[in-house]
Amino acid sequence: MTKQKNCLPDHSVNDTLNQIRGSEEFQHPPRVLILYGSLRQGSYSRMLAKESERILGAFGAEVRLFDPRGLPVFDGVRVQHPKVIELRELSKWSEAMVWVSPEVHGNFTSVFKNQIDWIPLSEGSIRPTQGKVLGLMQVTGGSQSFNVVNNLRILGRWMRMFTIPNQSSVPKAHDEFNDHGEMRASPLRDRVVDVMEELFRMTLLLREKSQWLTGRFSENKENYCVVSKKQKGAGSNLLMPAPGR
Repeated sequence: MTKQKNCLPDHSVNDTLNQIRGSEEFQHPPRVLILYGSLRQGSYSRMLAKESERILGAFGAEVRLFDPRGLPVFDGVRVQHPKVIELRELSKWSEAMVWVSPEVHGNFTSVFKNQIDWIPLSEGSIRPTQGKVLGLMQVTGGSQSFNVVNNLRILGRWMRMFTIPNQSSVPKAHDEFNDHGEMRASPLRDRVVDVMEELFRMTLLLREKSQWLTGRFSENKENYCVVSKKQKGAGSNLLMPAPGR
């Protein structure tokens, strides 16, 4: 039985810096999908989602807001339902997402989780959410809480997304919006702007290289474990990545 040699990616500082440098190809506005976790027409999570849409639009982003009304309860079967198709297509279209949910019983709502359940981790050779930038926000009817954003952060990691450090929690949401559904000027709105600003910048920084940044050695060993003629002659045990990796 032949003993398999260990291999490692052939990374170096210079090669990695060359990979990180941007090109002229990605000059379009960043594409952002916003999901929110309520079905009520006058819901505060929807108002916060709309506020985020306005802010990102002012920055120059292209923004889509998904309406969860009409999306069937996840069963893994109704993949041809129009709302499921719409959600999945928007997920693939986007380069970043904003997730907004009310807090119910200390966690995000079933309405929100239902949307994530309909987005597959993989669809053929495509991972619809991997490498996308993610911003998190929540609303509460009472005192400020971070239960939702903390749990959404775990969910974002599971979906293989780059979740930005900043986040927003809007307490007593009924006091923070005017009759037109816009946020009143306050430090809470300032924080929402901070989150959208960070999301906007990080998306521009990461989107072009997201596939490369999230490439996993364990899933692509055949591309790494190619022994060069030079190494064979030297008898090295360190195997090089395949050309182009």
